[in-house]
Order: sequence, then structure tokens, then C-alpha cells
Amino acid sequence: MQLSQNIKPISYLKTKTADVINDVNTNQRPIIITQNGEAKAVVQDIKSYENLQNSLNLLKMIIQSENDIENNKITKQEEMFDKLEQKLFG
Repeated sequence: MQLSQNIKPISYLKTKTADVINDVNTNQRPIIITQNGEAKAVVQDIKSYENLQNSLNLLKMIIQSENDIENNKITKQEEMFDKLEQKLFG
């Protein structure tokens, strides 16, 4: 992805908001908005944003799992299934 092709000044966003929204939804590529020559915001379609958030959450869970393993905070698989079965079926 070449972000340099998707950099627009804030004045462009102000005058062409509908075009920007249509563009990010059609191309599923973010647009970087600049103000006074500096990158200040990113506009992206909702599906890409949701996918990004889901990916970050998954990475956080992996890191937490690795930390639990390092700190020996683990439960044997059979024990976990027994507890789960007890909760679900009494």
C-alpha cells in the first residue's frame, strides 16, 4: 500500500467529504488528512477499522496467553473441560 497517494489536506476533506467517504469505502484504503503540512488524522472505511481492531485484540490475547504461560498460570486441558462441563451441565 502506498500511503503517499492517499494524502489530502484538510481543505480537501472539507470540500469533498462525500467523495472521501466514497473513496475509502470503494478502495478500502485509508486517506491521511494533513493540516498545515502535517499528518493529523486518518479516514478509513468501517470494515477495515473493525478488522484492525479485531487483529489488535487477537494480538493482545496472544500476548496475555504467553505471559500466563511464562508465569505458570495454566490449567491442564482435561481439568478445564471438566470445569466447563460442570458449569454447563451441572
